[in-house]
Amino acid sequence: MANVDISKLTEVGGFIGACLVDSETGLMMASEGGGALDLEAAGAANTEVVKAKLSAIEMLGLDDHIDDILITLGKQFHLIRPLDQTPTVFLYVALDKKLANLGMARVQVKNVEKTLNL
Repeated sequence: MANVDISKLTEVGGFIGACLVDSETGLMMASEGGGALDLEAAGAANTEVVKAKLSAIEMLGLDDHIDDILITLGKQFHLIRPLDQTPTVFLYVALDKKLANLGMARVQVKNVEKTLNL
């Protein structure tokens, strides 16, 4: 039975919003928060980020995978984490840069990933 509950991500310090996205289609499978941030658009747009990085890894001939991708904006951190069990699906989390502890956020996102079952 599938479990796409990402509600624990709301406990990450500086949480703005999060979603679980299928990178093959760009479709959002689950979401939490967001407010003024359009999570559906963010998820679809970050699908292109994941695809670009996977393409770069392949082009460079690296025998590796993506643990996570961090995008640092002026006021926010955007963390993208493809799932270990299903790399075509990723977690996208937006955090307020002033309130977030990036190291803890990465640990918390990984812990939420472990609870997911697709």
